[in-house]
Amino acid sequence: MAAQAAAAAQAAAAQAAQAEAAESWYLALLGFAEHFRTSSPPKIRLCVHCLQAVFPFKPPQRIEARTHLQLGSVLYHHTKNTEQARSHLEKAWLISQQIPQFEDVKFEAASLLSELYCQENSVDAAKPLLRKAIQISQQTPYWHCRLLFQLAQLHTLEKDLVSACDLLGVGAEYARVVGSEYTRALFLLSKGMLLLMERKLQEVHPLLTLCGQIVENWQGNPIQKESLRVFFLVLQVTHYLDAGQVKSVKPCLKQLQQCIQTISTLHDDEILPSNPADLFHWLPKEHMCVLVYLVTVMHSMQAGYLEKAQKYTDKALMQLEKLKMLDCSPILSSFQVILLEHIIMCRLVTGHKATALQEISQVCQLCQQSPRLFSNHAAQLHTLLGLYCVSVNCMDNAEAQFTTALRLTNHQELWAFIVTNLASVYIREGNRHQEVLYSLLERINPDHSFPVSSHCLRAAAFYVRGLFSFFQGRYNEAKRFLRETLKMSNAEDLNRLTACSLVLLGHIFYVLGNHRESNNMVVPAMQLASKIPDMSVQLWSSALLRDLNKACGNAMDAHEAAQMHQNFSQQLLQDHIEACSLPEHNLITWTDGPPPVQFQAQNGPNTSLASLL
Repeated sequence: MAAQAAAAAQAAAAQAAQAEAAESWYLALLGFAEHFRTSSPPKIRLCVHCLQAVFPFKPPQRIEARTHLQLGSVLYHHTKNTEQARSHLEKAWLISQQIPQFEDVKFEAASLLSELYCQENSVDAAKPLLRKAIQISQQTPYWHCRLLFQLAQLHTLEKDLVSACDLLGVGAEYARVVGSEYTRALFLLSKGMLLLMERKLQEVHPLLTLCGQIVENWQGNPIQKESLRVFFLVLQVTHYLDAGQVKSVKPCLKQLQQCIQTISTLHDDEILPSNPADLFHWLPKEHMCVLVYLVTVMHSMQAGYLEKAQKYTDKALMQLEKLKMLDCSPILSSFQVILLEHIIMCRLVTGHKATALQEISQVCQLCQQSPRLFSNHAAQLHTLLGLYCVSVNCMDNAEAQFTTALRLTNHQELWAFIVTNLASVYIREGNRHQEVLYSLLERINPDHSFPVSSHCLRAAAFYVRGLFSFFQGRYNEAKRFLRETLKMSNAEDLNRLTACSLVLLGHIFYVLGNHRESNNMVVPAMQLASKIPDMSVQLWSSALLRDLNKACGNAMDAHEAAQMHQNFSQQLLQDHIEACSLPEHNLITWTDGPPPVQFQAQNGPNTSLASLL
C-alpha cells in the first residue's frame, strides 16, 4: 500500500511539474507576444510568431482555443490578412463550444467572427452565428445583452428595422429579468431611436415616457445615469426637430446642454458595476459632447440663428479633429458629415457659396472613404448640390441634382424638402415645366394630405404655393398662402420662412400700389434678414425699399437703400464669380455613381449672373 501511495504521489508530482512547465512556456510566449503587440510601433509579425509557437507544444484545449482567439483578434485588428483571421476565429469558436465554463472565449470569438463576416459582406453567415451565440448565452448576462445589441445593429445596417426592434425588445425584457434597469433603459432607448427612424410615432410616445421614468428612478453610477439622460434628451430633441417644432424644442435642448455640462464635470468611476449586465456605455463622454453640439447646430439652422450654428459647428469640428487622431470610430465620420451638411446650408444662405462648395467637396471626400457613409448620405449630397446650383442660377443642373436626390431617398422628410425646392426651381423657370410643376404642387399640398408631419416643411409648402400664385399674378391667393406661412413660422420661430414671407408679401403690396402696407412688410423682413443673416432676402428687401422710397418721394432713404442694394449685389457677385471659378464647380454635372475623385479647373464662370443684379 505504501509503495502504491508513493508511486501515486510520484505520478502526481510529475504531472504537476509538467503542468507547471507547460504553464511557464505558455506564459513566456504570451508575455513575448503582448510585449511585441504593445511596442511602439507595434511589432505584429513577431507577436503572431510567438502565438503560433504555442501550437507545436500540443497545448490543452483551453489554451488552444484562447490562442486561436488571440491570433484571430490580432490579425483582424492589425493586418489585412482576413482569411487567416477568419480561420483562427472559426477554430476558437468551434473548440470553445466543447469546453464547459469557457464563456468569455466562446462569445468573444462569436462576436469577432460575426464582425469579420460582415466586413466581408457575408451577412448570411454572421446572422446564424450570432443567433446560436445568443441562444447559448442566456446564463451569461453581459454576453447575452452584448450579442443581442450586435445582432440588432446588424439588422439596422440592413435597414430591417422591424427585426432590430424585436431583438431590442427581447433585450429589454431580459435585462428587466436579470435586474439591470440601466441596460433595460439602453435597450428601450435604442428601440425608441429605431421607431423614430420608422416614423412609428404612436409607439414612440409611450416608450419614451417609460424610458423617462426608468432613467429618473435608476440610482447608480452618475456618469451612466447622465449618459442615459443625454440619450433620452437627444431622442426628444431630434423628434421635435424632425417635426419642425423649433420653438417647442427649446426646453428639452436646454436640459440636454445642461446635462452634457454636468457629465463633463464628473470623473470616470473605476469601480465596476456589481451586475455584469450593467457593463455597457452608450457613448464616450467626448462623443456625447460632439453629438450635443450637432443637435444644437441642427436647431440653430432650422431657427435661422446662422451665426450660432457657425459657432457650434466650429467647436464640434475642432473636437472631431482631435478625436479622429486617436479614434477611427465610424460614428465620428457620420457626425462630421452631418455637421458639414448643415453648415453648407448656412453658407448658401449667408452668401458664402465658394466656401459651401469646398465643404461639399469635403463631404464627397469623406464619402469616398466609406461606401456605407456614401450610401447613407448620397441623397443629401445631391440635395446640397441642387441648392448650390440654385444659388448660382444653374437651374438645369439644379433640376438634375434634385431629381437624382429624389431617386436616391426613401426618407419622407427629405423627400418633401427636395420636392419643395424642385417646385421652386420650376416656378422660377416659367412655363417650361407646367405639367410637372402642377403634379409636384399637388403632392405637397399643405391644405390637405400633406405627406409628412413636419410643421416647418408644411409652412414651407404654403410659401411655395404663395410664390407660385405670385408668379401667376393671383395676388389674393398668394396673400392667403403667405399669411398661413407667417402664422405657422411665427408659432415656431422659423425666422427664415418669416423673412421670406414678409418680403414676398411686401412685393405683392408694392405691385398692387399699397405702399404703406408694403413698407410694413419689407422693413421687418430686412431687420430679420440682417439678424439671420440672409443675403438673398437682404438683396430683395433693399431693392424693394429703394423702389418704395422712390415712389413715395423719400430721396435720401431711396439713396440709402440703393447703396445697400449695391453693396449686397457686389458681395454676392464677387462670391458668385469665385465659386464658379473653382474646379469643384464641376461637381454640378455629377448625377450618377460614387463621387468623382478629381476636378478639372475651369477658365472662368460659365453661368448667368442676371439673377443677382
